[in-house]
Amino acid sequence: MEKFIKVILKISFIFYLVALVILLFIGNRGYLYTDLTLLEYMKTSSNFVPFKTINTYLTAFVDNSMNRNIPIKNLVGNFFMFLPMGIYLPFLIKKIAGLGRFVLSMIVLLFFIEVIQLVTRRGSFDIDDFILNMIGALIGFAIWKTKYIQKLLN
Repeated sequence: MEKFIKVILKISFIFYLVALVILLFIGNRGYLYTDLTLLEYMKTSSNFVPFKTINTYLTAFVDNSMNRNIPIKNLVGNFFMFLPMGIYLPFLIKKIAGLGRFVLSMIVLLFFIEVIQLVTRRGSFDIDDFILNMIGALIGFAIWKTKYIQKLLN
């Protein structure tokens, strides 16, 4: 049974990565402003102020100033998008099974993704996305570290 679970996790990781690439880079994201220079695009599509976007969405959700699906999709989506990574990475790469290395790996990965989205104009650089993605990944990591999951896979 243990070997079957490990094979399923490895196969599901491939599907997860494909889904991430589609969500982050391929889908219609509505950011392709061809009339702006890259520098102008970077200025208008970047948020380096922590909790600015999160606060905007929470306020819009509470005061109903925006379609409620937009803040829910953005906040919950960013949170859950990297939760599986907290399980997959320590399972597949034993060297990052410790919290410190996992956190460092996620910082590098998430920073890389945010920069690529910005440079390719397939999204924006938003520190709040980074925060929500990291929280999701850390919760996934905590799930990974539970005795039940460890017993299941060892």
